[in-house]
Amino acid sequence: MRTVYWHQQHVRMIDQRRIPWELALVDLYDVAAVAESIRDMTVRGAPAIGATAAFGMALAAQNSSAQTVQALLAELATAADLLKASRPTAVNLAWAADKLMAIAQNGNFSTPDEIRNALLQAAQQIADEDVEINQRMGKIGATLIHENDTVLHHCNTGALATVDYGTALGVIRAAFEQGKKFHVLLDETRPRLQGARLSAWELEQLNIPYDIIPDTAAGFYMRRGEIKLALVGADRIAANGDFANKIGTYQVAVLAKENGIPFYTVAPTSTVDLSLASGDDIPIEERDKSEVLAPFGGAIAPAHFNARNPAFDVTPANYLSGIITENGIVRPPFDVNLRRAVMGEQV
Repeated sequence: MRTVYWHQQHVRMIDQRRIPWELALVDLYDVAAVAESIRDMTVRGAPAIGATAAFGMALAAQNSSAQTVQALLAELATAADLLKASRPTAVNLAWAADKLMAIAQNGNFSTPDEIRNALLQAAQQIADEDVEINQRMGKIGATLIHENDTVLHHCNTGALATVDYGTALGVIRAAFEQGKKFHVLLDETRPRLQGARLSAWELEQLNIPYDIIPDTAAGFYMRRGEIKLALVGADRIAANGDFANKIGTYQVAVLAKENGIPFYTVAPTSTVDLSLASGDDIPIEERDKSEVLAPFGGAIAPAHFNARNPAFDVTPANYLSGIITENGIVRPPFDVNLRRAVMGEQV
């Protein structure tokens, strides 16, 4: 089952807020509902958000009653702005919305129906290509995992974070499918517990051995020499290799470097934002304090207590051993080799 897909003239997705307790599907019938599903994290993970935005644009076109091309383009521009405002950090969201907007604007279409058909086809293509790209990255990155390794993973980067298969967890999945025997340690990833809830659920389905650990325990296992490799995803990668990922990634990178452990991020080239010179330019989403004080409704502190809740942090490129993309493993100098990978060159 794909994380998000087109179903009977609307968008259907897995409700990631209810995993691991229940595998439930949500049906979305208008672009406002699609934007809200991104905002409230019914769907999350940069590639999955990108595909959702693409389907949201297609849905906006399908629902429109516009009788002229210009009227439809105006409605699509409003839909794109609504989608892009739902979460600011993951570049795949804007990339997908802008890509479909460009198709609508530049296709020399004669009728609104031609645009509607083209956008639905383009959204489906983005979803299908995401799966193919993830499988390619998995095979490339699997070479880094060796027999009896223990691999540390932060947040969730598997099939749930993508259309299917996964990025960093896709590497782990590919290595396991190759017959390698290894173990995975999953940071719980507070405050929304994507590691403890989502990544553990996915590894359960795949029968890959794992243990959930507190976020604060990563250094403990690194210093003991148990961890041989750290793999994470990315929501936006700047031109110099700095990257934003789920909060807590930066401290994993610092600990990995201090302990001499290879540290890689795994992301498709659609996650690279060459317009940003460095990670200092990446917008960081701050979410409501209730996620810290009462995760999933379970209060751990009174609601009036003060709290801060950055959803992402930025890891400087000097902590990276490399960036695993569909076009190979990008290594320093990142400002040169990332651009090559984005242009489609093998690196």
